Amino acid sequence: MAKSDKRKQSLYFPEDMLNEITAEATRQDRSLSWIVQKAWKIARKDIMLYPSVNEPPEDEETS
Repeated sequence: MAKSDKRKQSLYFPEDMLNEITAEATRQDRSLSWIVQKAWKIARKDIMLYPSVNEPPEDEETS
């Protein structure tokens, strides 16, 4: 079994979003960290489809 890397990292969320995450963590009796990690694992495939800020935009006429 792989060893878990537990590095501390500060993340900043808009207040409304943090309130929603906190409410969901409370509902599930889980930590905020657990909720954010699960959300990332679920969403990362979709997020990887977003273009990088360094990629030139696609020309809409050639697409």
